Amino acid sequence: MSAPPSTATDGVAADSGIGGPATVDPGAAGAGVAVPGGTWKPTAPAVGDAAAPRRFGTLGEIALAARAGMDPKVWDFLEGGAGEEQTLDANRRAFLRWSFRPRLLNGIGVPDTATTFLGVPLRMPILTAPFGAEGQFHPEGHLAVARANAAAGVASIVPEASTFPLERIAAEAPSAARIMQLHPTGRPENVLAMVRRAAAAGYTALCVTCDCPTAGWRERNMRNAFEIDERFVSGNYPAGSPVPLQEVFGQLFRRDEPLWTWRQVGDLMAEGGLPWMAKGVLTREDAIAAAESGASAVLVSNHGGRQLDGAPAALDQLPEVVAALTGRPVQVALDSGVRRGSDVVKALALGADVVVLGRATALGLAADGEAGVALVHALMAEELVTIMTLTGRASLADIGRDLLQAA
Repeated sequence: MSAPPSTATDGVAADSGIGGPATVDPGAAGAGVAVPGGTWKPTAPAVGDAAAPRRFGTLGEIALAARAGMDPKVWDFLEGGAGEEQTLDANRRAFLRWSFRPRLLNGIGVPDTATTFLGVPLRMPILTAPFGAEGQFHPEGHLAVARANAAAGVASIVPEASTFPLERIAAEAPSAARIMQLHPTGRPENVLAMVRRAAAAGYTALCVTCDCPTAGWRERNMRNAFEIDERFVSGNYPAGSPVPLQEVFGQLFRRDEPLWTWRQVGDLMAEGGLPWMAKGVLTREDAIAAAESGASAVLVSNHGGRQLDGAPAALDQLPEVVAALTGRPVQVALDSGVRRGSDVVKALALGADVVVLGRATALGLAADGEAGVALVHALMAEELVTIMTLTGRASLADIGRDLLQAA
């Protein structure tokens, strides 16, 4: 089948760097993998453990290793964006427009990076994105991501288009697999059934992908005639299931039915009973509509530049969305362009409560499975703590707009 547009939020990358495409058995038991980078303190992450040498020293090395083992067509699918990729490029440039204001002799101790989002306690302000089709990048896919997240105190947004069923991912790492992604497409009764299925499996919140009513114009995929094997996206809708995979995702490509409305989404989520986050919000108008529809959070995102080319950078829109939600009990997350710990700090300074890692997480998965994701988290956390120390911020609550100036 053609690739579901929301198989990645911020893009992803390849296999482990050892050979060709991964072979996936969604029913097989997941093998444990040693996690590098040492242990975690209750609040601030540890810098590392000399007794556990790291395979890679930087996030850049992880990306190179991930790319080295993949088919170029798969790389294009994962790293590419929509159209001429203007928005994809704009996402990174937006972070470069801000500089930090250091504070010397600030007297703080080890910075506290703990927070809570959608009721989920986190050791650092990071969630991982619901990138689907992950079995083509590593045989353990989101099973490995969830285990690494649990060890790091990070939460997973588990994709609807996953290689593995949502129940198995939750069983693998119940403390991390707390937020389930859904698409408001197709028949409402099918979506409500998935809400109830997620609740029964122990998920405590939902991420509703609102920015993907149809596939983005992905010219790299067109040139490559790239299509995803259905095995990699059918974990929740296997052959013979009551709801066929094509009934759920087919509308993304057929475009022959009216789009859902905010009222429909809000009414269905209210019936489902779990708090939810509206993913894909870029404007004041949609931020207010999400809040008035009952959303507990919004995810400021342009789908990693993979949907509407020419849309503004997510970071540029973050202040507008935050201002629109002032005084409302709605949390704010940001994705699209987040590639390192310094990006996390800039997003928090501009009003986000947490960031969502797509490409960075999946690159770690592709490079070295669970251990690769764990190393991404360790490097992100260490840079986050370093910047908080150099700017005199003892906790996340101390990170504000005064930390930044225009570059």
